[in-house]
Order: sequence, then structure tokens, then C-alpha cells
Amino acid sequence: MIDLGLDTFAHLDSPIHNWDARFKLIGMMALIFGISFVQDLRLLPLILCISMIIFLLARLPLDFLVSRLRYPGVFLLAVAIVLPLFSGTTVLFRLGPLAIRHEGLLALVLIVGKFLCILTLGLVLFGTAPLLTNIKAMRALRLSPILADMMLLTYRYIFELGYDLRTMEISMRLRNFRARRLSLHGINTLASMSGTLLVRSYEQSERIYKAMILRGYGSAEDVSTKVLFHASSRDTIALILTLLAATVIVVAEIILRGSW
Repeated sequence: MIDLGLDTFAHLDSPIHNWDARFKLIGMMALIFGISFVQDLRLLPLILCISMIIFLLARLPLDFLVSRLRYPGVFLLAVAIVLPLFSGTTVLFRLGPLAIRHEGLLALVLIVGKFLCILTLGLVLFGTAPLLTNIKAMRALRLSPILADMMLLTYRYIFELGYDLRTMEISMRLRNFRARRLSLHGINTLASMSGTLLVRSYEQSERIYKAMILRGYGSAEDVSTKVLFHASSRDTIALILTLLAATVIVVAEIILRGSW
């Protein structure tokens, strides 16, 4: 069985795990959109505190969050290099020919803080329930069945593509190919590998679609979402509190922006 990564700890017992998946999806998405609306640095402690409280309530291991910061950290590193050097006019200090600018540093702190909050909430959302449960919650909220099925299949088979890519890389290394050697031959080889992987993924998608059609996909409405979810008063209260927190963030941002 392939470990899909995000829902590794979906079996844990916590208030967030026990929250109705439909209400959790609405509440978390509202919080994420509210945090993305923030432009004032004074709200950063508030959104960090809210995100940390929700993460602690979910009782997810800290390693679960840290390990998933690795690849997005590459993007943050690029932003960390560019923004302080080229954004703004107020120079704080110089490092030889390079000037560290005040506005760029403030923008960097805001971007990193918002990024960490949104990533944390996203991991809590998709890490506290099985992926299939989240997909069914989207269906119950009237998301297009086609879009929901596409999300499920994309998430499932992207790991198959990763396995094919690793197999091809091993095969190329056994044939003494080294990607670090930049040459025209190496670029052509990598381009051929990418094309082969693309063609394989297309052919696999065709086979999967035909297999689903033969098994009756699309012939009847899926009614499983109608009997899966049963919200309690605690679920409703948690949703109200989450929506209230998102509203407070947005209203505070509007007020602070108007005070300037």
C-alpha cells in the first residue's frame, strides 16, 4: 500500500479529527482566505497564534509540519534573497555592493508568516481526515463530481508518475548518465525522458478512464455523501468560532488599512 503522505495521521483522535469534514472544510478555507487577505504586519502575531492553536488542537506531530516545509522552503529562500535586495528605497545597511532594504525585509517577514500559516492550516485540513472523506465532503457541499473525481485521481496517480520517474532515473544512472553534467546530449536526454513520461501518463489516463467507463462510472449519481456526515452542535459551534476568527482578521485588516 502506498503512503499518500498527507493523511498519514488521519487516524488520530483530536477535536480537529472529530470535526465534521464539511464544516472543517468551510471553516479552514475561510481562515485561509482571511489570512491571505492580510497586508498589515501588525496582524502577523494574531494569525500565527490562531494557526498554532489549531495545529496544537489537531495533535499532529511537529515533524509532519517540518518535513513538508522542505520543498516550499526553496521558494522562500528565493524570496528571501530577492526581496530585501531589490524591494524598497530605505537602505538599512550594505554588504559590499549589496544593499539590504527596510521595505523588502518587512515584505519578506509578512510573506513568510502568511505562508507558514496557510501551509499549517492546509496540512491540518487535509491531514486530519482521509483524502476520500475530504473528497466526499466536497461532493456534499455541491462541488462538481467531475472536479472532485479529478482531484482524487490526480492525487492518487501523481505518486505512480513519481515511481515511473524514479525508475527511469535509476535506469539512466545504470547507463552512466549523470544529470549534473550540463551538455547538449544531457539536455536532449532529459527532454526525451520528460516526453516519455508525459506520453506514459497520457496513455495511463486513457486506460484508467476506459476501465472506469466499463465499470459503470457516470451512469448513476453517487448517494454515499448523503448518509456519511452527521453534524453535531459542537461541529456547528466550531464552525461559528472559525468563521468569527476569519471575520475578525478581515475586519481588522480593513480597519488598519484605513487608519493609514
